[in-house]
Amino acid sequence: MIKKLFQRVFNGKKKTENSKSNQSAERYPRRVHGIDRKHISSAALRTAQELQKAGFAAFVVGGAVRDLLLKRKPKDFDIATNATPDQVHKIFRRSRIIGRRFQIVHVMFGSETIEVSTFRGSHLADDVNAQIADSGRILRDNVFGSHEEDAVRRDFTANALYYDPHTEEILDFHNGLPDLKAGVLRVIGKPETRYREDPVRMLRAVRLSAKLGLKLDPATEKPIPLLADLLHDVPPARLFDEMLKLFLSGHAMESARALREHGLHHGLLPMLDVVLEQPMGERFVTLALQNTDERVLTDKPVSPAFLFATLLWHEVLAAWQKLQAKGERSIPALMQAMHEVSDIQAEKLAITKRFSVMMKEIWSIQPRFEQRSGQRPYRLLENPRFRAGYDFLLLRCQSGELPMELAEWWDTFAQADAEQRAEMLLPDTAGPKKRRRRRPRRAASDTTPPVEA
Repeated sequence: MIKKLFQRVFNGKKKTENSKSNQSAERYPRRVHGIDRKHISSAALRTAQELQKAGFAAFVVGGAVRDLLLKRKPKDFDIATNATPDQVHKIFRRSRIIGRRFQIVHVMFGSETIEVSTFRGSHLADDVNAQIADSGRILRDNVFGSHEEDAVRRDFTANALYYDPHTEEILDFHNGLPDLKAGVLRVIGKPETRYREDPVRMLRAVRLSAKLGLKLDPATEKPIPLLADLLHDVPPARLFDEMLKLFLSGHAMESARALREHGLHHGLLPMLDVVLEQPMGERFVTLALQNTDERVLTDKPVSPAFLFATLLWHEVLAAWQKLQAKGERSIPALMQAMHEVSDIQAEKLAITKRFSVMMKEIWSIQPRFEQRSGQRPYRLLENPRFRAGYDFLLLRCQSGELPMELAEWWDTFAQADAEQRAEMLLPDTAGPKKRRRRRPRRAASDTTPPVEA
């Protein structure tokens, strides 16, 4: 007991000494960094102001500061503070504490939510609240610390910049501002160690490099292909969230190429590499990703289900054709192919049920677009997935998988009036359906078992 007490006191003293010896932050005034307060969310400014009024430090941090320096519009604003989650919660009436791995506070201002996080400390300084796997991955990390320690815990130098709304200064502990001006994305600390702590950092490096047009620092880039297998230990649900960010960044095409170049696609979308090596598959995926990028960059809605349906379609198509070649009927073969591909993918990437259901609905109605006679086209128009299914068909036609005439027919049919639609219908070549003969009812006496002689 006494030994543990001495260790705790010694570790606490060592932690304090380390904090004092840490490099102080470089301070950049507004005339140097050029960020104007009017470009910062009023909710973020109010959050920082209230925390500072209560005697705490508060800074706009991370991606928002980075994007403002790059003359981009931030998607959201986060605040870092030395106040604990409980202290933040007491200051803001409309707030809630969330998180299990590390607690943060969501502060609500109307429809806008500001994420407030407490400065994080070193997980090595607290063996009670931190849990680390044999691979080096941090499993649980509820450790608070100093401002300097929080900066060390950030992933990249470009994300470790702190903007003080009161003084309008930027605090830079790791030369993040010079890196941004040089167009370089650099990991903080030893890259191999940081990737082992959280393998998702490798995906973030690729995503941010593609999104921001920054070149990966050689030391940051070198270990990625060697440590790619660490992603197998990351929970599938977390991988899915990261893949959504990557493909919905507005730079999906560059991200897909970068994933393959760094050997990170295996285990995430293992079929993507196979698809991109096929001429028709590559055209299809390229068109799908370009379409997604255009919609994201013009603030149009994007369906993750549609996107993943396109990325996996050619694996479904290959399995479908293989089953038909073995003698399986078309529709049952498609259903089986869909389930096989979805099950294989689910082992690596936890695509949520609502997305996987919509993916299968888009795939399952594709054969119906080739049926242009009788009442079938009318029934397909009434299908709630018709629009998504048609957009998917259009990509298939544009890539050369199907004749373009098919997509043009459906576009015209959907906009035509009743008389025009009737004239557009093709003759039914299926022939008359055979009527099933009804078996005659047997009399009650017919069901009586024979009596043995």
